[in-house]
Amino acid sequence: MIKIGNAPCSWGVEFADDPRNPKWRKVLQENAEAGFTGIELGPVGFMPEDTTILSEALEEFNQELIGGVVFRPFHDPDAWDDVMDGAVRTCKALKAHGSEHLVLIDSISSRRSPTAGRADEAEQMDKAEWTAYRNRISTVAKMGVEEYDLNVGIHAHAAGFMDFEPELERLLNEVDETILKICFDTGHHSYAGYDPVAFMNKHISRISYMHFKDINPKVKANVVANRTDFYTACGQGIFCNLGEGDVDFPKVRQILIDNNFAGWCTVEQDCDPEGETSPIKDAKLNRTYLQSIGFGGA
Repeated sequence: MIKIGNAPCSWGVEFADDPRNPKWRKVLQENAEAGFTGIELGPVGFMPEDTTILSEALEEFNQELIGGVVFRPFHDPDAWDDVMDGAVRTCKALKAHGSEHLVLIDSISSRRSPTAGRADEAEQMDKAEWTAYRNRISTVAKMGVEEYDLNVGIHAHAAGFMDFEPELERLLNEVDETILKICFDTGHHSYAGYDPVAFMNKHISRISYMHFKDINPKVKANVVANRTDFYTACGQGIFCNLGEGDVDFPKVRQILIDNNFAGWCTVEQDCDPEGETSPIKDAKLNRTYLQSIGFGGA
């Protein structure tokens, strides 16, 4: 059975220490009010790391903790302590709450942000830098699998060094499938300039977890044409409600059904925590849309 959850980033929560963040209990409450029964951890430290406090709140709002994301600079060798801090704390939290999915994302790089969505212009790592980068990802993935018994998925993300399809496929070819699977984000794949449906058809056997995100095609065309950086593109509304963008979610669903995919798919609609949009309104609309195309577990 496919189950649909949501994530704190749909309320604008990207970093645990952002003073603009909504209260963590509000996110749980509104996620429940929107009809979801599962939620991601968000950046570690946003929700309480005290197991008892969080467990009681999850039970109060009838929420299951689906997984968690390590969104840190894997590309920066000087930030290794920060990466490991986020990875270990996230693994411990997921294990404590019986969650399954650890997601690894190379966070946004100033070297890549100006060329988000433009693979032909993006700076590339040299061989030595790539090898060290790959090994850092592999180290965290191996820890998640072997020490915490988690399913670990790599997640391509605009404006990081794991963004474009050739980079993702290179990593998949170099790291064993038993250690690293794919958390596939439909929206980021589209933003990068590739076809999410074609990638899913090719790699569905390695996809262990899904992030549902949609992309406004007009905004995408404008930001690519104008060479707009990632942060500005977000402010211009590149991430839209599901079903309003260029991702073919009926086909996404069919691929999942045809391949007996079971478990959680998580809505992620990144937004500004102080923006004009209403996260709970968008959450309800996204849930209604997914139900309308046959995701009965939404």
